[in-house]
Amino acid sequence: MATDFKCPHCANLLNVGQNIVFTARNKWGKEGLIMLHPEIGNYTVLKHPSFIVSEGEKLDFYCLYCNEQLLSDINDNLAKIIMSDEKGQECEIHFSRISGQHSTYKIIGGSVEIFGEDASSYLDLLNDVNP
Repeated sequence: MATDFKCPHCANLLNVGQNIVFTARNKWGKEGLIMLHPEIGNYTVLKHPSFIVSEGEKLDFYCLYCNEQLLSDINDNLAKIIMSDEKGQECEIHFSRISGQHSTYKIIGGSVEIFGEDASSYLDLLNDVNP
């Protein structure tokens, strides 16, 4: 199954091999590459050991191409990217910017699928997504 992940601003592809690749900035303003597993609900994170991220810290995620911040329009604690399947169907993926918080939301039209043990953190806000 070929799934692609794109920047919602420039539509360039963010996935390489078995990872979705971002530039991230920590609370000290240091930048590094962060790679997330493309399977929704798999919270494996790869980064260089010198890029320090504390548990509970909010990261800023950026597109590698256009350098736009990948902010969700649902909540400031979430980032947003676009997922496209092999049929070309697109959906929004919103995921937590908080290190260690496992919450991801797949939104197609008015339908929301939730993933992760911390997903209930933003459920009230997602009620506004449904028409």
